[in-house]
Amino acid sequence: MAAPHLPYKMLAGVVPCPGGWLLVPARLAGVTVVAEDPMVVPMLLDVIEFKPKFDACAIAVPIGFSDEPAGPYRPCDVEAREIIGWPRRTNVHHTPSRAALHAATRDEALALEPWLTRDDFRRFKWIREAEREFQPFHQRSFFAANPDLTYTQLNGDLPLRTSPHHEDGIRERMLLLRDKMPGVDEVMTSVPPPGAGLVHLVQAAGLLWTARRAAGRAMQRLPLDPEWDSTGMRMELVR
Repeated sequence: MAAPHLPYKMLAGVVPCPGGWLLVPARLAGVTVVAEDPMVVPMLLDVIEFKPKFDACAIAVPIGFSDEPAGPYRPCDVEAREIIGWPRRTNVHHTPSRAALHAATRDEALALEPWLTRDDFRRFKWIREAEREFQPFHQRSFFAANPDLTYTQLNGDLPLRTSPHHEDGIRERMLLLRDKMPGVDEVMTSVPPPGAGLVHLVQAAGLLWTARRAAGRAMQRLPLDPEWDSTGMRMELVR
């Protein structure tokens, strides 16, 4: 039985959080984006199998990996860091290879990729889920993104000097989002669901802008001609 045709498109901004994955769903009807209540789901599979399914989901996790160590950053990461600028470019993290992701111990992973930091290892559980769950066909509707890349674009491609961890940074991002998607900024004033914090709401709400652009096929791919990994996944970021 065919799925019913909805009078709107389903969007989502998704970021890793202590409870699993913070998900901010939204409906796109015409040019209006209506955000729904944020929620935390424990597994990436819960995001992928969300109903109704997403027409466009911007998610803050790498998609596409080198099999063996090839340096701390993929070409898309390098481009993103250049666009974001100092100091926020540090939020484009190292992307481990599959060899490092599947190393038996942290020491073995460090022997392969000595640039990995403690912060990188804390993200391994989410990155491993992405490496395991995403298949090439998922890239029709799931797009690897970065909140700082999104907010830099909303700021006219000028680097942001504030942090989403601080009150002035939250206020700046709320104003940027309000100018482009009125009402969505209210997500940042809601109480975070258990397992997530305010910074995760700020990040996921911003990614709704990228999801909206992706739904209209207006997003920019980094790089313009992306590399493909050995499983057929594009190694890219979008904004």
